[in-house]
Amino acid sequence: MARDLFGDVAVRPTSVRSRRSPVVVASITVHVLVAIALLAATAIAPDLLPTPREALAFYEPTRLIDIELPPPPRIPRGVVAPPDIPTVSPHAAPVIAPSSITPETWTPAFERSSDGVVDGIAPNVGVDIADVPAALPGPVITTPPPPVRMHRGITAPEKVVNVVPVYPPLARAAHVEGVVILETVIDASGNVTSARVLRGYPMLDLAALDAVQQWKFTPARLNDEAIPVVMTVTVQFKLQ
Repeated sequence: MARDLFGDVAVRPTSVRSRRSPVVVASITVHVLVAIALLAATAIAPDLLPTPREALAFYEPTRLIDIELPPPPRIPRGVVAPPDIPTVSPHAAPVIAPSSITPETWTPAFERSSDGVVDGIAPNVGVDIADVPAALPGPVITTPPPPVRMHRGITAPEKVVNVVPVYPPLARAAHVEGVVILETVIDASGNVTSARVLRGYPMLDLAALDAVQQWKFTPARLNDEAIPVVMTVTVQFKLQ
């Protein structure tokens, strides 16, 4: 026997390996035989192996549902069932080109009433449509001619109604005096239709406009015809 440094008996490893090798060989042989037996059993009888539970969990046999449908209606003999004709809107555009041109159902400008009278004319009296007079024209609306500036050949209007302007108290207190020049439009009847200040004073302009718009004139005339004109007038303000 061999002893180590501490005096113990040393066991040789070769003896241990020699004892374990037959056990390992026998275990491997048994596993191989079992595996071969399982493969042979699967090939010979595949129904012997159990079905996995995972597959059974998602399997559901087909169920048949019996539904009783009513029988179709009986069609009498000699009667042909009408085909299913799709409904088409009368306002839809045609999809098939017409083979011919049909005359238009034109209605003249005048309509036939329920008693057969056409625009006050009885039917069957030999009246041609061309003989029916056209509608009478409506009233003619004439626009007045635009006003013209005074020039030679026009009889100037004369003032027949005079309205004295009211002296503004503020201008009187400030001793403001002067002449306000206005451009007026006098229509064919002699009325002042509009007026604007050409030159004046801020304290006196409004009083002059109020007075002039109340003045009346004789109509201006051109070739003995009353016309509207544009004329310049003056209004004088003077303290007494």
